[in-house]
Amino acid sequence: MDPITSLNASIAACRKCPRLVEWREQVAREKVKRFSDQTYWGKPVPGFGDPKARLLIVGLAPAAHGANRTGRMFTGDRSGEWLYRALHKFGFSNVENSLSADDGLTLTDCYITAVARCAPPQNKLLAEEIANCRPYLLEELSILSEIRIVIALGKLAFDRTIGALKETGKVHFRKTPRFAHGGVVKVNDRLTLLASYHPSQQNTFTGRLTRPMFESVFKAAKLRLHRR
Repeated sequence: MDPITSLNASIAACRKCPRLVEWREQVAREKVKRFSDQTYWGKPVPGFGDPKARLLIVGLAPAAHGANRTGRMFTGDRSGEWLYRALHKFGFSNVENSLSADDGLTLTDCYITAVARCAPPQNKLLAEEIANCRPYLLEELSILSEIRIVIALGKLAFDRTIGALKETGKVHFRKTPRFAHGGVVKVNDRLTLLASYHPSQQNTFTGRLTRPMFESVFKAAKLRLHRR
């Protein structure tokens, strides 16, 4: 078994956080009316994409009726609609819609992961839950050796990605960068971190994040990769 497949199997079997285990399994049992005929994944959601990717997307956590239902990152929810449309526009995805884990979507030169792998109640994670998931992100950063650009979706993902990069010894900056949409952080000579607001409904419905704003980050990533 290759390293990323082995890691993803470990992630899917994780039961480190009792509160998250209870919640994700409760959601999978009770479901919601519009998905009442579907079998929910109801487990931690592994990363997904091209193991040789140069672009890494880091989100926050699975949505209760999105990835917690489908078993694939950003699949089956409104945030995923925004993300995969942008990825398709700039050539990282073969289709612009992500509906289920068996819908034929594939990623090229892109890998998607998250700070936490379980859907949290009220979309709120506890500090110890984030800490429990940290080793998975660290291992991904080690395995995905071709990564040149990281896009962090939201402040928490940005801050935790910075922390993980520091822990792996990849950073050359002295002062910890602050999150700002469209921000660019040169991590070292090979790696650049880009920041975006998360495409959550809280941001997209209110207009805090527009499609041009969101897509500009992916355009910047594509241009940087093209120059390499």
